[in-house]
Amino acid sequence: MTDDPTTDDLAPVIAASARWLLTAYPAPAGALSRALAEAQARQAATLAATLRYPTSLDVQLLHLLAPSGSHRLDWLTGRDTQPDDTAWRTWVDETVVSWAACLLADPTLAALAQQALPMSEHHPAGGLRRLTDPGQWDTEAAALLRHPDLLETIADLHRPQLMELLGVDSAELP
Repeated sequence: MTDDPTTDDLAPVIAASARWLLTAYPAPAGALSRALAEAQARQAATLAATLRYPTSLDVQLLHLLAPSGSHRLDWLTGRDTQPDDTAWRTWVDETVVSWAACLLADPTLAALAQQALPMSEHHPAGGLRRLTDPGQWDTEAAALLRHPDLLETIADLHRPQLMELLGVDSAELP
């Protein structure tokens, strides 16, 4: 747990969104690869959720109205969900997943997003180094999770809103 109850209130959305990313873009076999990929997915989902719901009022509205769920994301990626695998999917937030995909595909954009955190009332605990400056093992463990071409369909869903929020023109990025 963190000292910020607002960030704790985002935990179900962060966990479900990271899980969706890991289910759609799995890590290679091996415990280390899975752990490194999970750390990157969680960092991306945490940063995206913090930017998407920057105030305690935003978080309260999220809980009142509920996240969007994974239906459209599953359809876009061709995921066939099982009936017993749906409970956690209701906590997936499509915009958070889309923004997290943008951040995973582009460490430069992730660093810019991290710089925007001061405009939020809450800040994620821990660093975001695996997201903003991935090492060789991080990159190998998340080859599918960070592949821009594979993420493009999901990232494109809400990229314009993220770019507007960060005040970035897509032509400015490498």
